[in-house]
Amino acid sequence: MTVFSWLDTVHHDGSPLYVQPQAAGLGAQVTLRLRVSQAAPIRQVFIRICPDGEQTMVPMQPAEQQAAVQWWQGQITLSMPRTGYRFWLLTDDGGWWFSQAGIAQATPTDTSDFRMLANFAAPDWVRSSVFYQIFPDRFADGDPANNVQSGEYLCNGQPVIARPWGAPPRSHQESGGVEFFGGDLPGITQHLDYLSDLGVNALYLNPIFSAPSNHKYDTADYRTVDPHFGGDAALVELRAATAARDMRLMLDIVLNHCGVAHHWFTAAQADRSAPSADFFVWHDHPDDYESWLGHTSLPKLNYASAHLRQEIYAGEDAIIRHWLRPPYSIDGWRLDVANMLARQGATQLGHKIGRALRRAVKHENPDAYLLGEHFYDGTAHLGGDELDASMNYRGFTFPLLQWLAGFDMASVWNLPWADTARLPTAALVEQWRAFLAAIPWQIALQQFNLLNSHDTPRLRTIVNDDLDLLRVAVTLQMTFPGVPSIYYGDEVGMAGGGDPFCRACMDWNSATWDHELRDWYKAIIALRRSSPALSSGGLQLLYGAEHTLAFMRAHPAESLLVIASRAHGPPPLIPLHAAGLPDGTQLRRVGSNIVLTVANGHLHPPANGPLASIWRVIEGDSNE
Repeated sequence: MTVFSWLDTVHHDGSPLYVQPQAAGLGAQVTLRLRVSQAAPIRQVFIRICPDGEQTMVPMQPAEQQAAVQWWQGQITLSMPRTGYRFWLLTDDGGWWFSQAGIAQATPTDTSDFRMLANFAAPDWVRSSVFYQIFPDRFADGDPANNVQSGEYLCNGQPVIARPWGAPPRSHQESGGVEFFGGDLPGITQHLDYLSDLGVNALYLNPIFSAPSNHKYDTADYRTVDPHFGGDAALVELRAATAARDMRLMLDIVLNHCGVAHHWFTAAQADRSAPSADFFVWHDHPDDYESWLGHTSLPKLNYASAHLRQEIYAGEDAIIRHWLRPPYSIDGWRLDVANMLARQGATQLGHKIGRALRRAVKHENPDAYLLGEHFYDGTAHLGGDELDASMNYRGFTFPLLQWLAGFDMASVWNLPWADTARLPTAALVEQWRAFLAAIPWQIALQQFNLLNSHDTPRLRTIVNDDLDLLRVAVTLQMTFPGVPSIYYGDEVGMAGGGDPFCRACMDWNSATWDHELRDWYKAIIALRRSSPALSSGGLQLLYGAEHTLAFMRAHPAESLLVIASRAHGPPPLIPLHAAGLPDGTQLRRVGSNIVLTVANGHLHPPANGPLASIWRVIEGDSNE
């Protein structure tokens, strides 16, 4: 008979099974619950909080018992905007601390505490969303009359080039940034029924504001939609069409820098006393100025300027506010290079500007989603007073892709420290756990979980056309806490290397599609959108060894077990004692009639099954 440690059975997370109410204001009482094995030698449990910096120990009481499970329950008061808490377990063998970092006898730091935010205005629609990212020039040409013509103007000194739809993108050394394929906003509007049929209910568009390049990250005018994308009227039409389908719309904006064609910069470069001169940092006017990573085509904005802050977010008609209002009424902003925003040497205003941006956005629409790009550790911006979420590259995407295929973004950038060895399974679990432990659970459910984007190779290319591994990646994306985002065309099997080859034209010839793959995407998107466990359930990481990992997403309405492997072979036994599922509990594989029964604290997945599978605890047999 397998012997389990009671320490593995201690569990708490921010989901409705453990925290009630889920949202509360200052001064409210919140009930916290802890689940342990009945065999645990626990004499007493306390909740440790630290109101106004002074430790307080709140006693918990034994609550109900279920099968092999003992629940403990206690109440705390949210006396601060952000309340950290952890648990102190007194046992026959001494005391144990339990925090988001796990259970240990050593005292953890406060940074690993569970956290609850008071008066937190979460954009609730986000949690039930599946995003679809579109690079506008490459999705669909809805109005050929607005297409860029070859030689029409210069972009960074090069004449722009019109390319036929479907031709392969050329490298940046050739014409990458100045070639156009004709995609526009009318093209997106015309294909909304396709997107609705796929099941996505939120769009994320790369920049659409006036700019000379095809990617539009070199903004020339924040207050106009690029005429080659259809202009402002096309955005109004797209907004109305998405609203009619109950589909959300998030736009991308570059607030760290603008393009050299922006009138702020041209005026400042021409006249050192121009009103916009202090929007930039001049080392030697007019040609030596601070720019993004040394790219002189992208002058960096200087947030020490009060005038700039008024233009961007603080003024009554500020740019960030303008597009949140009718008739555009966008539902969210994605902030480009949020990790660098308002940071320059001795001037470090990132958090100050982040908080101010949030106040401006939430003043216009408390339900708007504020997302920041961050390729590294963005958790410092995720305390509830800045970003709603970050693009979760380091907390989800990159460790998963390195585990699956040895993918390292540093290798795409030809950096000498790239590590292309496959990440051990235990290290993947450790990295996921560490990034989740650093943020409140309310934020974790809003994190933007992507598998590829306009900045990375496509998923199919990363896994070397192995569709089994692709399905593993997407299954984990759809079942991990946070909000999934699909990059356009992935669902029909598009491949492509790093920028610009990941930005190929959407293939609208359905005869070339992988229809089986698209049908599979539709099914798992439908599951993600319909499942309360996947949108707001908790997370318990149960197993991570060799080539396989497993976790539970539990909610009062349902519990789902996710098992994923990166290699074919005899499946391991999955220990479920820690999940509180007693022997005899039955689980049915989603999408099939296969039913398994927990025996000796384990589940034995069938041989020759898919590398990734989702199992629903059959009602009546769960610990809920």
